[in-house]
Amino acid sequence: MADMPSIDAWLREAKADPSFRACGMYLVHNGTVRETPKAEARGIETDGVQPGDKVTGMVFSYDEAKVAAAVEEARALPGIGYVRVWLNSGELAVGDDIMLVLIGGDIRPRVIDGLQHLVATIKNTCVVERELSE
Repeated sequence: MADMPSIDAWLREAKADPSFRACGMYLVHNGTVRETPKAEARGIETDGVQPGDKVTGMVFSYDEAKVAAAVEEARALPGIGYVRVWLNSGELAVGDDIMLVLIGGDIRPRVIDGLQHLVATIKNTCVVERELSE
């Protein structure tokens, strides 16, 4: 398990990047391990912890090459000027940080869409999450 980087430091670095002149907005996503199972929170069937039970932790890993490709894809989206991603790994407890994503762009709708697209790509194609329970 790694320590999450400073959001303040990331924002300072983003605003020092040459892309800042075209960025009118930055959004941050900080994903954390929650106690409510994915099956319950999303209302979907999973092979993980079932609705009504509590998550006590998670084993989390990711494919670096797929994450790098997802970041490059997000950078190519219309209006997106800045993207940075950090992912944790290993056995995590409830409340631990899973990921940090910072995205900057020209206007709110594009930045919101870009963040949603990038986080969905990471969650759906780049990571492996296994919820743990007692």
